[in-house]
Amino acid sequence: MNPTTKDRLEGVSTATLCTALFKRGLRNQFIQDVRPLNPNLPNMVGEAFTLRYIPAREDLNPLTVFQDRAHPQRQAVEQCPPGAVFVIDSRKDARAASAGGILVTRLMKRGVAGVVTDGGFRDSPEIARLSIPAYHQRPSAPTNLTLHQALDINVPIGCGDVAVWPGDVVVGDSEGVVVIPAALADEIAAEAVEMTVFEDFVIEKVQEGRSILGLYPPTEEASRKDFDAWRKAKGR
Repeated sequence: MNPTTKDRLEGVSTATLCTALFKRGLRNQFIQDVRPLNPNLPNMVGEAFTLRYIPAREDLNPLTVFQDRAHPQRQAVEQCPPGAVFVIDSRKDARAASAGGILVTRLMKRGVAGVVTDGGFRDSPEIARLSIPAYHQRPSAPTNLTLHQALDINVPIGCGDVAVWPGDVVVGDSEGVVVIPAALADEIAAEAVEMTVFEDFVIEKVQEGRSILGLYPPTEEASRKDFDAWRKAKGR
């Protein structure tokens, strides 16, 4: 990822990014029903590295599968590149855990930027205390063996009703997670910064008691001139 793009995405909201994507016809990029375990962490930004679960089948998914060093879940944790976001397709089913505190700690120690599942984590209180951003639907039961079977690593997946391709840019904030197609990341980030600057101006004026009419959107010339002057004074 372009370092400038990464820096820009660390300072904008998922809501603003969704608006910029919507302008380009992309209406379904916000992962549904996924929330941060610790909303006080900085923005999560990184390229997607994926793991796909399918419904478990008892004859192929006994407890002994975890003794296999090639188990897809374990291999994915060890292969996810530093700086990437580990995105898990858990079939929107949080009844059994996608991962737990040990695996998320390993991802953190390897320098992974964050982890997202449309299912749930076990050990969620412990994960919430880690410095790695983590997003899930809700806390889960200790084992995934009864429902989920890890299958594919770094393939296109669905996560919370959003298509996620390896290399897509994933951004998370205190509200949730948005997925940006890799080819659009630079221009979306640049536009989102511009939108944020303008919205900061609007918030300041509304807090001063100004009406939104003619201000948001800036349909009056006076509003545009005020914004230009404000931006110059603020150095933004």
